[in-house]
Amino acid sequence: MFELNKAEKEELVANCDRLNTLKHSSINPLVFTEQGVAMLSSVLHSEKAISINIEIMRAFARYRALLHETEELKAQLAALDKKFTLAFNSLLERIDELHQRKNLPCTRIGFRKDDL
Repeated sequence: MFELNKAEKEELVANCDRLNTLKHSSINPLVFTEQGVAMLSSVLHSEKAISINIEIMRAFARYRALLHETEELKAQLAALDKKFTLAFNSLLERIDELHQRKNLPCTRIGFRKDDL
């Protein structure tokens, strides 16, 4: 168990509407880590305490899985970004080449009155 600092408390209140009463509290809340919840479940023996601790452990597991999925998604987005950046740069180079060709003087084709 540890105490949140002011910035952590403000972030917690901003993210969790049901903790809005902490907003104006001068005392920072005490919170448990995943290991703290596991240790607490070994001390408390009532049915309600055990079921609540099981739900808390499941929430930690879901949170950990969500973080893992987020990391995978970040890696996939980075790979896509790299791929699109290369394609975009190649496209810009081709457009520049076409633009440079357009500015070159063209030789006139066909019959000219001056050639007679």
